[in-house]
Parts: sequence; structure tokens; C-alpha cells
Amino acid sequence: MEQVYPLVIIGAGPAGLSASIYASRYALPHLVIGAAPGGLMFEAHRICNFPTEEDISGAEITQKITHHAKSLGAMILNDEVVRILPKRNSFLLTTSQEKEYQAQTLILAIGTQHRQLNLPEEKKFLGKGLSYCVTCDGQFYKGQTVAVIGSGDSANTASLYLAKIAKKVYQICRGPKLHGEQVWIQQVQQNPRIEVIYEREVAELKGEKVLEKIVLNKPHQGEKEISVQGVFVEIGTVPQSLLINQLHLETDERGYIKVHADQSTSAPRVWAAGDITNGSNNLRQIVTACSEGAIAAASVFEFLQKES
Repeated sequence: MEQVYPLVIIGAGPAGLSASIYASRYALPHLVIGAAPGGLMFEAHRICNFPTEEDISGAEITQKITHHAKSLGAMILNDEVVRILPKRNSFLLTTSQEKEYQAQTLILAIGTQHRQLNLPEEKKFLGKGLSYCVTCDGQFYKGQTVAVIGSGDSANTASLYLAKIAKKVYQICRGPKLHGEQVWIQQVQQNPRIEVIYEREVAELKGEKVLEKIVLNKPHQGEKEISVQGVFVEIGTVPQSLLINQLHLETDERGYIKVHADQSTSAPRVWAAGDITNGSNNLRQIVTACSEGAIAAASVFEFLQKES
């Protein structure tokens, strides 16, 4: 713990890795700590809107960006920061593996986590028919009947991915229409293996040892049961609040870190980048995460230059 890093980047998704690439280009010694390489990007089945990549999986683009960062000398630790103690002009970080590191500055690129259904049976069926990652678990449902919960891009692409594997895909949409990129919506609506059920919400998960049925409700129209072997929840993400609370960072009404144009936060020596922020007009794409990571690294470099 004796070494004090000028910069520690917390998070190894597109924002954190891009920040690392730029920090290396500035010859700024730094450390990247992230529990899951790529973050939620890793789980994406298809990415078709990242410059230079016409069609690439999340796992592939994670490998490419990680390789780029490492080729410039980045040290990336597969660990999770669980506690941050602000000190005078520095921070003491403790990880889940009980390792400690000191940093002069921080870039928080901790991303978001999957939004849950908040049903009492959710924990019971997790890994037993219920999943939040179609790329991770989709292959287990070859030739079976599955359901995707959600109406945005992540749900639409999940349905299209599963339609290549499963016998039947129900997509449960809470509202009267699908949302997101029109190209995905059109493909969902035209796919014979996908049936979109509009204006219904999941009210209950049923099964003995594994998930067997979902109960859908609709105001004034009663309940409807569907037999499925797998359910994939794709209803968006929420901020990871642990470190935000420890640093007492200012957030918006939804819990995302408020950042300035240089990605600085309300706390001295702390910058933030990627899906965890309210930046980039809340677009939350891989390309905007990369942009924010680059800006944050440049801002840290300028700050440390003035301080030295």
C-alpha cells in the first residue's frame, strides 16, 4: 500500500478502459480496478453502432478495448472497490479481496446494474429459469419457450438473439409499443418466432424447483399465465450507489452522478465517466462512455500538472 497512484480508475467498462488509454498516452501512472471486464457492455449480443464496427459482440469489443489499454501498459486488476476513505489530498481504497490502494485522484466509471422486477420470487428463480444476461444464459434454452421482459433496445436485441435459439419467444411490453432503434423494432415485429404482448406486466413467477410459468396482469382485464422455461429481464439499469454515497457525491433525481463539462464531480479530486453520470445528454451508449472516459483522463492530467 506504500505506493500512491496519481490516478486510480474504478471500473473496467468502456469508460474506464478509455480513460486508461488516454491516461497512458499522457504518461500518467494509474491503476484500473474493475470486477467485471467490459461491464454491461460484455453482455451485449450485438453492437452495430460503434464506429469501425459494423456488427460485433460485447465480448469481442471488450477484448479489443482491454487489449488496447494493456498494450499501452495499463495495469488492470479484476477486483471490486468496496470502500473509499477520503484523506488529505488522497484516497484510501479497500477492495473485496481486502487489498488497499492509495490514489491522488479518482475516476469513477462504475457503470450501472440491471434493474430488477422486485418480485418476491425473484431470488428463488435466479439461475433456475430467471436471468439478466441473455448472452450468458441464452444457449441453455435451445428449442424451448422463453420470455423477454422489456420494450427498449436491450429487450429487442435479446428477443432477436433468443429467436435464433429458442422455439418461441414472448416479449412482454408494459406499454402500447416498443421503443428504441427502428431497425430492431422492425426485426422483432417481423420475426415469426417472436410474439410481443403489449400492455402487460409480470405479476408473479411460478414454479416448484425451477421457473415454469409467468403471470401477467392488465388493469381491468385480469391475469394471464404463460408457460415458459426461461425469463430474461431487460427493463433497464440503475446506478450503483455504494461508492457514490461514501463520497457524498451530488446526484440527479434518479441517482446518477452530476458532472461538469470536464467530468468533474461535486467532490474534490473525483471525476466520473460513463453510464453512472448524467453527462452526454443521458444518451448512455458505448461511444459516449468512451468519450467521457477520455475527457475525464485529460482533465485529471491537467489537474495534476497544475498541482505539481
